[in-house]
Amino acid sequence: MDVTIRRARDEELDGIGEFTAAVYLGDGLLDFGAEDPYLDELRNARKRATGSEVLVAADAESDVVLGALAFAVHGGTYAELARPDEAEFRMLAVRPEARRRGAAEALVRACMDRTRELGLGGMVLSTHPRMTTAHRLYERLGFRRTPERDWEPIPGIALWAFTVRV
Repeated sequence: MDVTIRRARDEELDGIGEFTAAVYLGDGLLDFGAEDPYLDELRNARKRATGSEVLVAADAESDVVLGALAFAVHGGTYAELARPDEAEFRMLAVRPEARRRGAAEALVRACMDRTRELGLGGMVLSTHPRMTTAHRLYERLGFRRTPERDWEPIPGIALWAFTVRV
């Protein structure tokens, strides 16, 4: 694998927000397209960094950011579903030109490692039903669909839950 996982640097946050929003929009993952109010949240990686750990997958040679996500624990601003013994990650995005290099998998594995480091027993994540490629990755890493934890952040927008014990 030719990627390194590390914390996002302050000077990278604005760019991370922009490419995260662009990825979600470009991949058709926003129910309201360019008018989706979630775009503002996706763009605001600087705010995410104050309420979560923003992790990046960077090219091992050039250190260019290939992908990013927000890692949060129960009770944190960005923890939507995590219970007291859980962590979660949100807003996973990998630049289209960097896909198939293992960046997403490395980021998810880093979250699993971080969860263990914190002494927590498991992880939970929310995902849109259309994110089928991501679902395959999560399942390969041991996550399982947990339909009883599915939810709607706004009425009519269903998100699926996946959990794993670490």
